[in-house]
Amino acid sequence: MSCYDAEDDEIIEEIPVFLSKNLQDNLFLFQYPTKTQVSNFETAAVVNCCVKPINKEVKVDFALDTESLFYDRFKGEQMALAADGKTLAKGERPTFKRGIMDKQAFVSSTSLDDVSKYIVGIYADKEIHLSPLSSILQLRPSFSYFDKEDKRNKAEQKALNEEDDDEELQQVTVKFARAGTKKVKERQGYDSFLKKSVDEPWCETYWHSRTSPTAELERQKLFATNRQSSQSLGLETPKYVEKLLPAAGQDQGIDAVLPARVISKAKLKSMPLIDQLKVILKDAKMLSFDDIMSILQEGVDPNITVEKLLRNLPQVGILIHGNWVPQSEILYPTEMLSNANGVKSELMIRARDYVLFRFSRTKYLYRPQVIYATQLPPEEASEVLMSVAKVNSEKKWELLLAPDEQFIQRYPDLVQRQEMVWRATEQTYNEMDHEKSPKRARKRSQRDSKTYTSLSTADHAMSTT
Repeated sequence: MSCYDAEDDEIIEEIPVFLSKNLQDNLFLFQYPTKTQVSNFETAAVVNCCVKPINKEVKVDFALDTESLFYDRFKGEQMALAADGKTLAKGERPTFKRGIMDKQAFVSSTSLDDVSKYIVGIYADKEIHLSPLSSILQLRPSFSYFDKEDKRNKAEQKALNEEDDDEELQQVTVKFARAGTKKVKERQGYDSFLKKSVDEPWCETYWHSRTSPTAELERQKLFATNRQSSQSLGLETPKYVEKLLPAAGQDQGIDAVLPARVISKAKLKSMPLIDQLKVILKDAKMLSFDDIMSILQEGVDPNITVEKLLRNLPQVGILIHGNWVPQSEILYPTEMLSNANGVKSELMIRARDYVLFRFSRTKYLYRPQVIYATQLPPEEASEVLMSVAKVNSEKKWELLLAPDEQFIQRYPDLVQRQEMVWRATEQTYNEMDHEKSPKRARKRSQRDSKTYTSLSTADHAMSTT
């Protein structure tokens, strides 16, 4: 093409780019998500700074202006007293040495696990110098002094309860359900990470302001020391543009940068039709047949036929009032546990099938009704309902889409087949509505028994007289 000719694109200026590796293992980028237009961390004084080198954590204490007209000194003294108490335990360091809240701590958290795609650049003397990052950290306010107050209050309350509690202790046997192996490993890994972070002590460091000579020396390390010119690009202009903008079907590497559970269009095209339908229904929650057909024809396979889609769709979807939803087994695979309370997949599948059946018979549902019938915690009951329904203005749960009457009229055989499935399981779902959880019998106290006995004896004496 003529647009690729070098003569048509005039070079205005050439800027050399250098790569500096002087700080590649020690360059951290700080982000302040809670920063406002009023707060300015660039000019704020730093009282103390600590790091955990192994876990790459940072804690910075910024000084508060206690002499400001907007500072409540009385409230500051109260917070210091609540954090440290009247007397400190042996070996305990005070949170606020002056007896007043005169600083605000900011503790870091890792923003990204992989920072290999990010760099810091500096432009000077018509040159660009790039430095790779070691980590990106987000600094947020830490309210650990409230944790110290709560911990001390709980310890005092526990001591009081132990003095007042004269009841006889009884042995209790607790049984825990065995979770899936994958979930246990993830939990163990997270606990191990927390333990390593807690066990590693804070190392105090020096904080140099941005205008100090030491900071200026470190800033000079952002410039590359070796400025030998490298070989220029040997690609011709068309091939270089093709590398930057690959043609359709050559973007397979996009899956490496996409978040988990997100599938690229290129990968979706390489899947069988059954797996494609699983992905589409799972992401959309509920779709009409025309919408599914449109998605496949426009983005996946323009040659797909209605007959082929109708043969495969019932294998992964459930027809409800003319629309399609994914089967419960697709949303809750085997050995999967719910996020909120760790409910097993079998119970989540049973509850969702119950919700689908009830929506096939009625227009609205209530969450207490679902909780009572399925015996799920409120969080899991809401999760199941949100997979197919939404809350309307009357606080009732209704299906995400209105009934598709055209599909019901066009394909009565599919509707009748689904109705036969509902009828086969109707008795099971009706029994769930009448099941009651066993109530715990209240043990009558000894004092109540004696009172009841004395009253019964008195009544008997009166009747005898």
